[in-house]
Amino acid sequence: MEVVRLLALWGDWVRAAGFGVETLAEGLNASASVFKGSKTARAPQGAAALFVTYLRECNILLQEQAPSLEETWPALAAFSRWMREQRGIKESTLNLYQPVLADLLISIGSDPAAYTAEAIRNFVLVRARPHGRSRSRCIAVATRMYLKYLIAMGHCPAGREHAVPSFASWQLATTPCFLGQSDIDRLLANCEGECRLRDRAVMLLLARLGLRASEVANLTFADIDWKNGRITLLGKVRREEWLPLPQDVGDAILAYIERARPHIATTRVFLTDIAPIRPLSRIAIKCIVRRGLDRAGIASIHRGAHVLRHSAATAMLRSGASLAGVGAVLRHRSPSTTALYAKVDIGLLSEIAQPWGGRLPC
Repeated sequence: MEVVRLLALWGDWVRAAGFGVETLAEGLNASASVFKGSKTARAPQGAAALFVTYLRECNILLQEQAPSLEETWPALAAFSRWMREQRGIKESTLNLYQPVLADLLISIGSDPAAYTAEAIRNFVLVRARPHGRSRSRCIAVATRMYLKYLIAMGHCPAGREHAVPSFASWQLATTPCFLGQSDIDRLLANCEGECRLRDRAVMLLLARLGLRASEVANLTFADIDWKNGRITLLGKVRREEWLPLPQDVGDAILAYIERARPHIATTRVFLTDIAPIRPLSRIAIKCIVRRGLDRAGIASIHRGAHVLRHSAATAMLRSGASLAGVGAVLRHRSPSTTALYAKVDIGLLSEIAQPWGGRLPC
């Protein structure tokens, strides 16, 4: 009823401002400057946004959508299709590549004949200048993958991808950011109650099994093998893998499904808890973790879902698991990726330590 009251308040303003049913979307945009300030003042705007979304889903309001990047750039659409079919790249990865490649097409053009080594290098350096090391590496990878696609299609000479500059990265120079067991317990303790059954199940999947945010968001009923106590995951490059389903994680998922999950026709397990009801996205999973950290009062520089993946790996190592075992649970393709976690325990460093090549001290 509170949402209806807020919507009525917004409706009075829209009517007084001269907006009709056909122009409610414009009225929503115009009201942004009116209902602003504190969270209470913005509440009518939030209720109106839900109402406009509902009208669009009912086809009462027609939504004019801007063309996607793939629709604007046919070359980008062909690249994305090739990456899905030939490389098995997931949509989340393509979503990171596409804005970079759109800037490449705007800067250099869509004609591969203009992709000289100098032009490619200048583009990457200029595009990466405002960003940090991690984002700069992503820009370089996206550009390099597009050039490899052009080479495979015969549009660019072989070796042109080497024109993309590399950015320094010392993989083992830092320690992974993780939460201690006491922080994990506090995080889960703040997910008690009927209204947070979903959040508890999500947190347990992240903190116990080290799943990625996209893997939790895309989990379906068919992925859960209740009889054998395991779940199947479609990881990177379409690799299907099985993981055991711990008792507490399974109980949390069942509690959410039976007592809190909205009843809509979708096979996805985790849904939004307020209208419009729809499957959770990867970003929504990260927001659940961020809100949970805030409720528990946990101070952490890294506040996304990946910090729980690091925490799961650290907890397994400190419980006596081997690096190879941790790598199998996290589904790492390279042992060097898992080796990063050895630094959380000095005793485990002996497994990756190399003999000293210098002279012994006198």
